[in-house]
Amino acid sequence: MSDTPIPEMSFEAAMKELEGVVGQLERGDVELEASIKLYERGAELKKHCEKKLAEAEEKVAAITLDGEGNPAGLKPVEGL
Repeated sequence: MSDTPIPEMSFEAAMKELEGVVGQLERGDVELEASIKLYERGAELKKHCEKKLAEAEEKVAAITLDGEGNPAGLKPVEGL
C-alpha cells in the first residue's frame, strides 16, 4: 500500500494501487486484520477513481460542437 493520501492521487496511481489491493485479497495470503485494512483502502480507492471518472465525463460533456461536429469551445459546467 502507498503512503500517499488518496485525495492526492491521480486516477492512474489510484487505479494501479486498487489493482494491487484486489490481487492481494484474491490470493488470500493476507492475515484477517490486514485484509480488513486492505479492503477499506480498496473501497476508498474505488470511490476516488469513480469521482475522478465522473469529473472527466463532465469535462468531456462540456465540450460544445459547431454545426459540422468540430469542437467550438467549452460551455461552463457548474462546480468545475
